Amino acid sequence: MDFSGVFAALTTPFAADDSVAIADLKQNIKRYNATGLAGYAVQGSTGESVLLSRAEWDSVLVAAKEAASPQKRLLAGTGEESTAETISRSKRAAELGYHAALVKTPYYYKPVYKPEVFIAHYRRVADASPIPVLLYSVPQFTGISLEAPEVAVLAEHPNIIGIKESSGHVQRVGEMVAATPASFQVLTGGAGVLLPSLTVGAKGAILALASALPEKCAELYEVTRRGQLEGARELQKNLLRASKLIVSELGIPGVKFVMDQRGYRGGVTRSPLLPLSDAAKVRVLEFLATFEPVAARA
Repeated sequence: MDFSGVFAALTTPFAADDSVAIADLKQNIKRYNATGLAGYAVQGSTGESVLLSRAEWDSVLVAAKEAASPQKRLLAGTGEESTAETISRSKRAAELGYHAALVKTPYYYKPVYKPEVFIAHYRRVADASPIPVLLYSVPQFTGISLEAPEVAVLAEHPNIIGIKESSGHVQRVGEMVAATPASFQVLTGGAGVLLPSLTVGAKGAILALASALPEKCAELYEVTRRGQLEGARELQKNLLRASKLIVSELGIPGVKFVMDQRGYRGGVTRSPLLPLSDAAKVRVLEFLATFEPVAARA
């Protein structure tokens, strides 16, 4: 299964009463269907998945599957603290027709989470999952990184087909590419390092920024694939600026605010996440005023 290209890490819209706004989610996806995105990662970190109940998680997966174009590939965030719950969610994603399970590392019991723990966990999940497994290393949220040696061991499993590597370190991407078979697909989680990650062998990306700026994220992948490196470098510089402010500094509230400015349905975040301050909104609006004309000419 080919996961090359750029996937949007989808946000979860919420209504005024804090319930999941299913209609808004479907409306966003219908607009994304018209872009060059390869597909969608549903209920990953950007989807505020850790703030949703199991029933809400399920409702989002159902809605995203219904709204997504058949040409788009679907990844379901199924990673939980327990191996059993991760397997349960992976099986549910398979029932719904998702193409792969995106499984983040458990992280609560950090002192005992050594490489052998992750290897055993992921092997059990992969053995039981009816769909392929993508490892997910996101140390900025979990405080834990999967490193190349254990990824190389896990890549030997026939049902573990790749990894989303979200540390933002291009060297780590390169090490994983070098340590694994050509069939193992390394995807970056950082829009700010997309071009260099592709250069060292990444197959594509799963990006929070692609929920706000899908066209430009997909375009960077395409111009790089075509070997148009001068244009790719210019796009990368602009997306680096965007990613640093919108994603790295302001997080999910920043992504959702930019979505609102561009006609998508971003809306509010779920507590305990706070909305952007007025000062942060001004910074974003000032940035967009300079970024959009540049993006239009890219």
